[in-house]
Amino acid sequence: MTARRLVLLRHAKADTPPGVADEDRPLSPRGHADAHAAGAWLGKHVVPQLVLCSPSKRTRQTWHGVAAELPDNPEPAVRYERRLYHGDVDDLLAAVREVEDAVTSLLLIGHNPSISRLAFALDPDGDLDSDGLRTCGLTVHELDGPWSSCEEGSAPVTATHTARGDS
Repeated sequence: MTARRLVLLRHAKADTPPGVADEDRPLSPRGHADAHAAGAWLGKHVVPQLVLCSPSKRTRQTWHGVAAELPDNPEPAVRYERRLYHGDVDDLLAAVREVEDAVTSLLLIGHNPSISRLAFALDPDGDLDSDGLRTCGLTVHELDGPWSSCEEGSAPVTATHTARGDS
């Protein structure tokens, strides 16, 4: 069975403009720079074949910054999934389990606390920061088996990174 790599990415730093709904909060200038830095890191380490992304503005903008720094070919497929916005660990795991087995590298872009809780659930004994993922923080997990077998304790962390750009 081919090993699969799952990258969890917490969205980049967002602004909190008055009167703007949470789902519509945009990235801050630092957030845009950090998203590009995350893309540069991923381009050197794990280029995703598929992206599962929350539909919020800040996660979509994070993805666009990441995508701008990835190699042009092949361009990953992107799915915006509502359950990644308000979902808990079980919702995120369900989304991962539904991925086609032909995909060997998956990027999931979401929000805290769920994205950090998922990282801990996948590798409870891993060397992760007890405070969880910072904005634009990434964890790379390796899964031996089909996506449908992804469950708590099944995907150890093989790399971590907190992307920071120049802004």
